[in-house]
Amino acid sequence: MSLRIGVLGAGGWGAALGLLLHQNGHAVVLWEFRHELAERLKTTRENPDFLPGVVLPREIAVTSDLETAAADKDIIVLALPSHTVRQTAKALSLLPVRNALFVSGTKGIENHSLLRMSELLVQTVPDLRPERIVVLSGPSHAEEVARSIPTVVTAASADEQASRTVQETFMNPSFRVYTSGDVIGVELGGAFKNVIAVAAGICDGVGFGDNTKAALVTRGIVEMTRLGEAMGANPSTFAGLSGLGDLVVTCWSRHSRNRYVGEQIGKGAKLPDILNQMKMVAEGVRTTQSVYDLSRKYNIAAPISTEVYRMLFEGKAPKQAVFDLMTRDRKAEA
Repeated sequence: MSLRIGVLGAGGWGAALGLLLHQNGHAVVLWEFRHELAERLKTTRENPDFLPGVVLPREIAVTSDLETAAADKDIIVLALPSHTVRQTAKALSLLPVRNALFVSGTKGIENHSLLRMSELLVQTVPDLRPERIVVLSGPSHAEEVARSIPTVVTAASADEQASRTVQETFMNPSFRVYTSGDVIGVELGGAFKNVIAVAAGICDGVGFGDNTKAALVTRGIVEMTRLGEAMGANPSTFAGLSGLGDLVVTCWSRHSRNRYVGEQIGKGAKLPDILNQMKMVAEGVRTTQSVYDLSRKYNIAAPISTEVYRMLFEGKAPKQAVFDLMTRDRKAEA
């Protein structure tokens, strides 16, 4: 059955999902906030800054008008930077979206409020119940999804039927979707892994080896799981696609913006300079602040993410941060 789907966000992830949904036979409208970029994409059918070489079929509509993209749709997909979701959700609250199923493809935690994206949507869009939100997460770089390279993700919702609907809508031979009922775990894993990816990049930039990064990822999962359990997640979720799976791809991939930010920090660059020359958003920078605040709120030991916070926001030297991690008190692993 062909569904009417609005994809909000025409960056790499939004364009890749729009292309995937079009290939699955759905009527897709792709929304770009900036009018001039929407017009350019409508004409050229390509976004060289985010997905060079990927051409969007003419059947995918492109617009800068949110009402055209979202009103009276069966599914609304959010593929936006986390810091823009609240503003967009407020605009959506004025539109006829009452019957839409919301799919959150945004991996982040809002600063200050410390809300996950599904919580933010429920808080901002009137009458939107958690049962009408599905979180899509997992190891899924847009550059590969757009080229039909085999990818596997998780669709999590408080409502089993909602997650199955998303599974059926998105799944095809190159994009496999599992379902989950652990929204907290899937959202937290997708966000937290970006913080560890920044740390992995720092290891690369400083010149540490495979031993270092393997230990970092392993202990990063421990921190992720500790915080997740405190927040009400199922600890086994973090051994899955949105935890371990997403963590591995983000810490090693050449596509990873978060790993890139960390690598530049490790080489001695300053965070403002790095972000100013990037065209794409590295969610891990903002998420580091949120994870730091959450770990304090829940009184969770999170030494790796705390050191990432100190390197990004307090100017701590990477080698000193690693020394401090390595020389902490002796502990049992479990």
